[in-house]
Amino acid sequence: MSTSLSVERLLSACSDLSFDGGISVSTNLMPLAGPGAPVKPAIYAQGHYQMDKRWDHSVEPPEPVDVVVIDNVPSQANRLEAALESVAAELGLPRVVMDLSGLGNLPAHLPRALSGFRFPHRQADAYLRDATFGGQAFPRTELGRALLSSSAEDVTALLQWFPQAALFGFWQSHLGKKQSQAKLARSWVSEIVGYRPATTSTKVLGLKGDPINLSVDAPAEFNPDDLVGGEPWRIVAGTKKGDGKTKERLSELGHGQVPVNPADASPAAISFARVEQTSTVSFAGLRRVRAGSADASAAARALLVALGITAHVSAFGRSFSLRSGCDLRPDQVGWRWVGEQDEVLAAPSFEEARDLLAGCAAAAEDLGLPVGSRWAAEPLILQPADNLASAIRSTWSLEG
Repeated sequence: MSTSLSVERLLSACSDLSFDGGISVSTNLMPLAGPGAPVKPAIYAQGHYQMDKRWDHSVEPPEPVDVVVIDNVPSQANRLEAALESVAAELGLPRVVMDLSGLGNLPAHLPRALSGFRFPHRQADAYLRDATFGGQAFPRTELGRALLSSSAEDVTALLQWFPQAALFGFWQSHLGKKQSQAKLARSWVSEIVGYRPATTSTKVLGLKGDPINLSVDAPAEFNPDDLVGGEPWRIVAGTKKGDGKTKERLSELGHGQVPVNPADASPAAISFARVEQTSTVSFAGLRRVRAGSADASAAARALLVALGITAHVSAFGRSFSLRSGCDLRPDQVGWRWVGEQDEVLAAPSFEEARDLLAGCAAAAEDLGLPVGSRWAAEPLILQPADNLASAIRSTWSLEG
């Protein structure tokens, strides 16, 4: 028999005197194509997977086996933040946005606005440091000072504008050596791992075809920074490079047939015996977080737990796609309360998680915290400071 989560239970579990440890979620994931179908793990510099050995408790006796980390802890946190961004308006969550629309004609693949849910270092990010608000440097505003000086000892400003930072952690390392270096370890940890890979040595081979099969011995001269807005490429004699132009084979321009060199081929997708996601939220870790009184701190922690649950259900409570060749769906899901007495929990729906978050926000607001109905209905709109705007324009050759 399973039990459901409640606001009252989270408030009790998140108190300073609680002996409860946290919540654990274990999910067996199935590739979209079925058991054993190849799944593409994340690939890092120089074509490496993140490989490891883990104890496999699905066999008796348990034994250490080869695994590949399909999606690691930092990546999972980013996906949870992206999920919160997608439902922020529905949940009434606070939003911080850097407006980039005034910088000129940015390339189509770049955002016109950068959400705080996408800042690489959350509120401890250089984008926030290098922003302006109302024509003033954001770090010199009252809100800017409060956010940039936030620490585990006082997360009040974070609760108002960046609650995700108090859950997924941060390191304030971009203000200067003699400024705040505050750190807060993440309390929500999630990871997707593939057990017993059939092989990790297969490479993706192939041939890029060309219907006309262009093949010219002489090289082509072109501007490598812009193949559409300037002088067209042309076939020339010689191989000298200079004057900002490059002379290469037609294949460098996308023409002609190009076989994949096995030495340069990227790692292929992998067939696993089992793909598992483990997610935990640590009440012990959240006891680092303080927001005033003991009761207010417990309410803040409960709010953060509910925020993580909502993010998890939104991001991973149904089929999801991590990257090309990595489409997964939950097959078997187990939620567990880890405490003085472990208990099986009922897996919450998105609606139940949303209601839990709203209840925790109301409880925290009743204790004076700037959450719930005190969250701003409209985003906080920031502008890039002149130095940041200049760097963006220089990177993309935009006119000032």
